[in-house]
Amino acid sequence: MNGSYQLSATSYQSTANSYQKGGRDLWSRVMGMNRRTASLGALALMALTTVTACNRDEARAESAGTAAVVVGPENVAVVRLQDVRTGPSLSGSLQPEQDATVRAELSAAVIQTFVDVGQRVERGTLLARLDDRAIRDTYLSARTAVTTSQNNYSVAARELERAQTLARAGAIADRDVEYARNAASSASAQLANARAVYANAAKQLGYTQIRAPFSGVVSQRQVNAGDVVSPGGALFTVVNPASMRLEASVPANQLSAIRVGLPVEFSVTGYPNRPFAGRITRVSPTADPATRQVAIVATIPNAGNTLVGGLFAEGRVATETRNAPVAPAAAVDERGLRPVAMRIKNGRVERVEVQLGIRDEANEIVEVRLGLTPGDTVLLGAARGVSPGTPITVSAVTDTKS
Repeated sequence: MNGSYQLSATSYQSTANSYQKGGRDLWSRVMGMNRRTASLGALALMALTTVTACNRDEARAESAGTAAVVVGPENVAVVRLQDVRTGPSLSGSLQPEQDATVRAELSAAVIQTFVDVGQRVERGTLLARLDDRAIRDTYLSARTAVTTSQNNYSVAARELERAQTLARAGAIADRDVEYARNAASSASAQLANARAVYANAAKQLGYTQIRAPFSGVVSQRQVNAGDVVSPGGALFTVVNPASMRLEASVPANQLSAIRVGLPVEFSVTGYPNRPFAGRITRVSPTADPATRQVAIVATIPNAGNTLVGGLFAEGRVATETRNAPVAPAAAVDERGLRPVAMRIKNGRVERVEVQLGIRDEANEIVEVRLGLTPGDTVLLGAARGVSPGTPITVSAVTDTKS
């Protein structure tokens, strides 16, 4: 009985071990299948992600290839038909065409001044008055001497006439006639001297009245009431701003392009965006040995008295003027064999070869003879780097002010 139980237990244990081993084998096979399935799923997911990314990149590349390039309005310019000028550059200063420094002619004290700086005056306007008491006494004395000398000469002239009449009648000797003639001659000389003294005294008296030499504006007043002035001392400076002169210089190697009558264009400090014009009136016959510059003088009309003396001016002599299509110099690329410009046509960039004419260095424009026509829109500066055929859009100007 016990032996049967032991056999049964042994069989049971053997069977249990067989089932346990079979279970482990089955679990191993199942787990192996799951790992392979997971691996295949991961590979499929990776492939799908790669395809999606590639499709996205291709779509982005395709979209980038057809998108328009946007440039600001400062990167474009329109070819225009206008005057273009060229010529030698110049620099110099402006001075009034007519100016004068009124100076004292005698030593005296300033009694009163009647004008101030910036005041407009007419020719002969009284500017100041000097102390004239001593000079006026001399003037009155000289006038009295003239009256006395005039009377003496009249008496001597009548005596000479009477002596000549008596001499013709034989009533007096020729010697008496000679005395009368000498007396009249002496009286005439005294009268002439008295008149000269009187004229000088009148002139000295006139010097005490300081008057404007011409119509203009008082630019400086060097004296005040109570000052004592000496001969040659500056009292006032009067200028006529209706016409200015530009005293400038040009390079000597461009002298052949300079002649009297040529127009001059320039700008001055204080009016940076306002051009002024005049004409050459004088050209120096010699060049400065240090700078090799030739001095010129141009007359500048000054309507409205806009310009003032002493301003620094820069410009050029317009030796050649044309009315032609012009473009900004920044729109032309001259680094190659032929100059080219990038034009916007039908919404795309187009590369155009151009033929250039004269240059306006002052305004940074250039004449375009061939390749562009008035109304064409061209790219400027760095915007010229856009490839030909690229769609392009010009952004609108927006107001960023708050």
